[in-house]
Amino acid sequence: MSNPVTITAPEGLPFIETTREFDAPVEALFRAHEDPELVTQWLGPNGYEMKVERWDFVPQGGYRYIHTDPDGNDWAFNGTFHSVRPDFAVQTFEFEGYPDVVAIETMAFEDLGEGRSRLVIHSTYPSVEARDGMVQSGMETGLTEGYARLDALLAA
Repeated sequence: MSNPVTITAPEGLPFIETTREFDAPVEALFRAHEDPELVTQWLGPNGYEMKVERWDFVPQGGYRYIHTDPDGNDWAFNGTFHSVRPDFAVQTFEFEGYPDVVAIETMAFEDLGEGRSRLVIHSTYPSVEARDGMVQSGMETGLTEGYARLDALLAA
């Protein structure tokens, strides 16, 4: 059974906190976020194809990728990696279908010992309305399905 994803979006505050534990070492969890060939295997909802145009998971790096759903619709995302180190990263996140609404996200990669790890993502949006739009976009399904595929990738 897959570990649950906890998504918290407090009333009236423009942020989302996402927490997920993994039955894998923190180094493997970090590598799955660093290597674009691994990222394409787990990021996003089931049934979507992912094309990475850019993935530089380094300080001052950046990314742009496109998810294509089963009906052929494209969904593009981009951002900048501000800080990246083995236990922590800061990035921006923008859905190009809703331009100029950029979230700032921190990702904490935590070692739980005994080959287990936790990822904590704190996403801050420019407004509560923008945050609510993200929550209502189906992000929970995408995260849950993507992290289930990441579990399988980390177990291989």
